Amino acid sequence: MKSEADFIKQLTSSKYREKAFKKLLDLYQERLYWHIRKLVITHENANDVLQNTFLRVYKSLPKFQQKSKLHTWMYRIAYNESIRFLDQNNHKYHYSLDDVNNGYLNNLVEDNYFDGNEIALKLHTILSKLPDKQRFIFQMKYYDDLKFREMAEILNIKEGTLKSSYYQTVKIIEKNIINVELLVKTKV
Repeated sequence: MKSEADFIKQLTSSKYREKAFKKLLDLYQERLYWHIRKLVITHENANDVLQNTFLRVYKSLPKFQQKSKLHTWMYRIAYNESIRFLDQNNHKYHYSLDDVNNGYLNNLVEDNYFDGNEIALKLHTILSKLPDKQRFIFQMKYYDDLKFREMAEILNIKEGTLKSSYYQTVKIIEKNIINVELLVKTKV
């Protein structure tokens, strides 16, 4: 790919926009899917949020000010769409936190696309009990391998605060992973 600035010019040009957007989809669809999937859990929900994310990206490209990298900007949109989706579902169904956490783990175990082992389930059990923002920070660093600077832009949090939250989460996981009792049935 040419420079990012040239690519963005193609994305905002009426002549090359469709072709450039297809290339954008090819480059980022899978990465954004997995970023979203970690936030909304199920495959179906992740696909819905991904579609909404790319619609928002497409509509917002002419207003993209290039203050951050393109992928950071798209991750922020994906994160915001995921949060919007979760908020809508939580308000719509009025779930308690325990119901959400148990549903999260049950959905994960029953999901045909989840191929994790017992350790992965224990990790997800611990993550499900953390506040959303703390869980999202951990997932972005651990699974998406984003730099703290990028995460700070996406989440609109100071980098020092973000690092502190991440390392605090790591300590919680290290302290509790051995003692986690799985409350869900594992696949046979």
